[in-house]
Amino acid sequence: MTAAMPFAGINVLDFTWGLAGPLTTKYLADYGATVVRVESARRPCGCRVSPPYMDGEVRVDRSGYFAFYNANKLSLGLDMNHPRAGEVVARLIDWADVMAESYSPGTMEKWGLDYESVKRTKPDIIMMSSSSQGQYGPHAGFSAFGIPIVGLSGFSHFTGWPEGTSLPLPSAYTDMIGPRFAATALIAALDCRRRTGEGRYIDCSQFESAIHFLAPAMLDCTFNGRDGERAGNASPHACPHGVYRCRGEDRWCAIAVFNDRQWESLGRCMGGGVLEDKRFSTLLNRKRHVAELEALIDAWTSQLSSEEVMDRLQAVGVPCGKVQTSAELRNDPQLLHRGCYWEMEHPVLGRYPHLGQPATLSETPASARLPAPCLGQDAEYVCTMLLGMQDEEFVDLLGSGMFAG
Repeated sequence: MTAAMPFAGINVLDFTWGLAGPLTTKYLADYGATVVRVESARRPCGCRVSPPYMDGEVRVDRSGYFAFYNANKLSLGLDMNHPRAGEVVARLIDWADVMAESYSPGTMEKWGLDYESVKRTKPDIIMMSSSSQGQYGPHAGFSAFGIPIVGLSGFSHFTGWPEGTSLPLPSAYTDMIGPRFAATALIAALDCRRRTGEGRYIDCSQFESAIHFLAPAMLDCTFNGRDGERAGNASPHACPHGVYRCRGEDRWCAIAVFNDRQWESLGRCMGGGVLEDKRFSTLLNRKRHVAELEALIDAWTSQLSSEEVMDRLQAVGVPCGKVQTSAELRNDPQLLHRGCYWEMEHPVLGRYPHLGQPATLSETPASARLPAPCLGQDAEYVCTMLLGMQDEEFVDLLGSGMFAG
């Protein structure tokens, strides 16, 4: 950590788990905050027990998911139901500027760690709760991960082919949306505290965050009575708009044509008189005859490599990109040039590439400082160096078994 980093000197007590909560606190960690994760070996974070695992060996310190979401953090294994756990938590709260949690609503209150209780001893604390549907309301108690919330928030209504059933998104998509709102709110709260000395409570709902990404569809339903429909890869504003086969096994390219100039450029590349075909002369005509058009495009792209299609079309101003595999992304020259991957050394995983932050601040860029921690590895450092415990006190607490988590 350097003094130049935006959140240097900010201390974060992190009770989050899963994806959304840890990704939120990771923004602060990557930009200099000291983040202490409170974890339990008896009920490890869902990321710790999710594949992919290094070499296929299922262990809590070998998950690639956890390695990404928790870099630049410290891990304190703590049994929250131990009779002496409150001694350590009280000192952590006194140390912290921000307290974050993502348990089911009511869990923190059961431990006496809800915002109203915490602010009585730490009035300027900033607390953030991340949950599936918020802390209050008729459905607040429904626990869920991102995949069910993807359906609940309406995304699955729009994903799939018109003639088929709805399809889930390939990941817990709402877990990627909520943290952007939560982190922004945390930054605003930190700025407010800097100016006023006052703390804040942030109640972030994945459900409510997610529906912002469907605002046009919701407005269309509200004003026009249209409930939307599955459209596969189609777009109302472009045609062709899809992913097309290329030469080789499972090779594809994505093409999107939004205006007549792009269509004419694509037609010239394809040849075969496609520009003279009246069925494709306008956007409306192309959409009316989209099946025939896509068959012609497929016949053209399938004779070329995905790189050839991309290079030819990009050269004439047609939006096009090859569909890259994970291996190709790892070696993408643009990503490598911009330092997208941070090389980290993990005590179990060894040396591995970690995704950096996509926005580079000119004066205070995010940086790789610590690999994701092994479960509970930092108990002594947190207690003695951050909380100022004497060695005898730490040894006494260690002997009580609370740090087994």
